[in-house]
Amino acid sequence: MQRVAACKGCNPSARGFSRPTHRRPSRRSGAGLVAAGGLSSLASVVESQQFDRPMLEELFEVAREMERITEDGSECKILAGKVMGTLFYEPSTRTRLSFETAMCRLGGKVVSTENAREFSSVAKGETLEDTIRTLEQYVDVVVLRHFQAGSARIAADAASVPLISAGDGPGQHPTQALLDIYTIQKEIGRVDDTKVALVGDLANGRTARSLAYILSKFRNVKLYFVAPDVARINEDIKEHLTECGCEWEEVDNLQSVASEVDVLYQTRIQKERYGDRPEDYEKAQGKFIVDEDLMRLMKQDAVVMHPLPRVGEITPQVDADPRAAYFRQAKNGLYIRMALLATLLKGK
Repeated sequence: MQRVAACKGCNPSARGFSRPTHRRPSRRSGAGLVAAGGLSSLASVVESQQFDRPMLEELFEVAREMERITEDGSECKILAGKVMGTLFYEPSTRTRLSFETAMCRLGGKVVSTENAREFSSVAKGETLEDTIRTLEQYVDVVVLRHFQAGSARIAADAASVPLISAGDGPGQHPTQALLDIYTIQKEIGRVDDTKVALVGDLANGRTARSLAYILSKFRNVKLYFVAPDVARINEDIKEHLTECGCEWEEVDNLQSVASEVDVLYQTRIQKERYGDRPEDYEKAQGKFIVDEDLMRLMKQDAVVMHPLPRVGEITPQVDADPRAAYFRQAKNGLYIRMALLATLLKGK
């Protein structure tokens, strides 16, 4: 890929940004979301399975360019005149703000609804499809976070502009998985030939689900699922990994694998998913903690990651350890989301 150079940081014709000029497409089916023609043909982002290895490599090349532009302080206007609408039915800090910052850094503008359950017409009974069809009259891309699994695909099927899932309940969080893989590559220099522990609320954790799907595309990866009995990974993920030939193991003791793994991916127990099962939340909460004692067991070149927010499952003392990558991980979200927005909108 040639380096982005126009507007002192951006070249609209650089590979990874170019896209055939066309009018807004007609309504499309979910099958059209898969970019058979590579990253440049990506229509919307709703699940991790859309991305194969070549697409990931191309996206990461663009993300590295976005990182260079951001660090240089270069003025970038490749999405000048474009508007992104963020529609969030659930709370968010990192995802929403990184998407909005990404659009601003690319020269675009943002309209936002932070609490769409209360501050949108859904409070009056409007369907998700009608909300999307209305919003697309004003914006060029929609970023959606919803509380129901599968909602991202429903919304993308209804939309005639690109739609990016920012998480759909306990379903998936594809852009988080993309930034997670990007972080692993940056932190330890590879994704192939790694051992990864996914820890915490794996039953409800959309980030863990999405990451497992993407990790299955790499060679010689072994996954350890470390979760309380009430929060174990769902069978569909295990079946997918088995079909892909990706080795996995369920583990009850985090200490037993801490010295083996290259990546320890911690997640919080999601209290909001246990509304009618408070007893299960109490069983799961606080069972697996990353603290200084656990860090002493880990390899010196391993990393600890977390999609955040954390609520006690990583102690503050760990923050000073150079292997604590979670805040660098959050920063990488900006570069990945810049890359996605540029890919989806440039030349459109």
